[in-house]
Amino acid sequence: MADPRLTPARPDLAAKYLEGQVTATRFVEGEISEISYGVAPMRREPFSGAMLQTEALKGERVTVYDRTEDGWAWGQLVSDGYVGWLPDLALYKPGAEPTHTVTALRTFAFPGPSIKLPPAETLPLGARLAVVREDAGFAVTQEGWYVPRRHVAALDIGEPDFVAVAERFVGTPYLWGGRTSLGIDCSGLLQTALAACGIAAPRDSDMQEVALGASVPISEQAQLRRGDLLFWKGHVAIACGADSIVHANAYHMATAIESAREAIARIAASGSGSELTTIRRLG
Repeated sequence: MADPRLTPARPDLAAKYLEGQVTATRFVEGEISEISYGVAPMRREPFSGAMLQTEALKGERVTVYDRTEDGWAWGQLVSDGYVGWLPDLALYKPGAEPTHTVTALRTFAFPGPSIKLPPAETLPLGARLAVVREDAGFAVTQEGWYVPRRHVAALDIGEPDFVAVAERFVGTPYLWGGRTSLGIDCSGLLQTALAACGIAAPRDSDMQEVALGASVPISEQAQLRRGDLLFWKGHVAIACGADSIVHANAYHMATAIESAREAIARIAASGSGSELTTIRRLG
């Protein structure tokens, strides 16, 4: 059965590329749009109170298959294939291809070359920008925004250590579906940290457990290496070293670094089915 998180198909409408694979009243090609907001929520249903599934960041592309009269767009993110409902106001016709990405946890985009101006937008780590020129200490985008030059880097310049990126989120509040330093969940933390290093990863922990790295025997948990990924049902953590992990978690309601042994024991004690399921090692 097709995963609804990654399959743009409903009984009344589906993506054209799924014709012959799913049943729907009609199939549409869809059109590419670009995320214009710093962060846009992708929800399960088309209303503001619906569950947050993930977040789309400035500069990401989305294939839109349907729009409602009350301002919602249903589509699929090009980056990780996630499907859901976005505010239509957050979308616009794609402009120039992004050239840079935000490397600070968050930064401001100013409407002119002065930090004293009211910011036009707040941009999270991973937001993608089309920079057209530099002006003193600013990178100037195609929208005419002025972003601190120290807070952006060319797309081909990745971070060297994804664990260090994840560690920068310590203290960030836990948010189901979140992908930014204003709120993030466990799999969003891993996906965002890997993306900063130029490594693509699926959105959710069950997908990541299948797609990332090679399996390491759980019996070797005492010999964890920096960058190892620890998976439970519905949760993922990143090893900082032999006996510490960083993870966004509901126990602390934040991203935290803690003892791996203590976390494994605490989670296992929380109930049936809470044991560590897999350790994965990248590269």
